[in-house]
Amino acid sequence: MSGTATTRPPFHLAIPVDDLDAARRFYGEVLGFPRGRSSEAWTDWDVHGHQVVTHLVPGHRGVAGRNPVDGHEVPVPHFGVVLPVPEFTALAERVRAAGVEFVIEPYVRFAGEPGEQHTMFFLDPAGNALEFKAFADLDQLFAV
Repeated sequence: MSGTATTRPPFHLAIPVDDLDAARRFYGEVLGFPRGRSSEAWTDWDVHGHQVVTHLVPGHRGVAGRNPVDGHEVPVPHFGVVLPVPEFTALAERVRAAGVEFVIEPYVRFAGEPGEQHTMFFLDPAGNALEFKAFADLDQLFAV
């Protein structure tokens, strides 16, 4: 699952967690992201070539609110990665096998329309919301 060099620069995202050991198990073992540098207060993760850092913030809880989208209550804020469909499916199976509860079960949005995409939402142990997507045609990422 390690990232590869692309023509796009990698992004950096730092997120708060209230239990760094739980975050290390979740991001490393459940999601399978390679671990980078770490200390007693933070851990770097290679999220498909992007640097996500989990920072220890005692008492943190993630979701600030929810917005209605397609009949679902989408947790905000959230972040994630757009994956190829087979990797999306494998991740959904991995998350389900780990007993992680989906906030929004994997499903296909805009079926047969421009921008057709697979999507799923779940929370990390600190309550941070993650959304992973997949497009059969990545050129449809910004379809209108």
